[in-house]
Amino acid sequence: MDATGLSGYRTRDIATLSGGQTQRVWIAMALAQETDILILDEPTTFLDPSHQLEILQLLTQINQIKQTTILMSIHDINLASRFSDYLLGMKNGELITEGTPEEVITKECMKKIFEIDATIVTLPKTNKPVFLTYDLLPKEQEEQL
Repeated sequence: MDATGLSGYRTRDIATLSGGQTQRVWIAMALAQETDILILDEPTTFLDPSHQLEILQLLTQINQIKQTTILMSIHDINLASRFSDYLLGMKNGELITEGTPEEVITKECMKKIFEIDATIVTLPKTNKPVFLTYDLLPKEQEEQL
């Protein structure tokens, strides 16, 4: 509970916690098992931006300090880029691409995976690719994928 910043909530019922605090409880439960790998399904879903960042920064600390491998599904491409070392791009259960954020978050990969025409730039602060905007592909282009 200390690692996830929940010590002060030890006696609270989980139903009274915020979404971010609840996510921290699930992470604390996984850490208590002392596993080398954490598998997380959408750990930032339904959280506001500040709580999303808190959870992902916590996971980064766990990864670095405890040397825990973290495998998570996350649909926010910008957060995946910022907080991941390696990405898998999937569509309909099939692996389409894999690699570093720079290798996976490309205009072409986004067309194949999400059927969108994305404007992608590299942030100077992180050197990581991010979405600025995107549009659906015209139906003719979708059919060619």
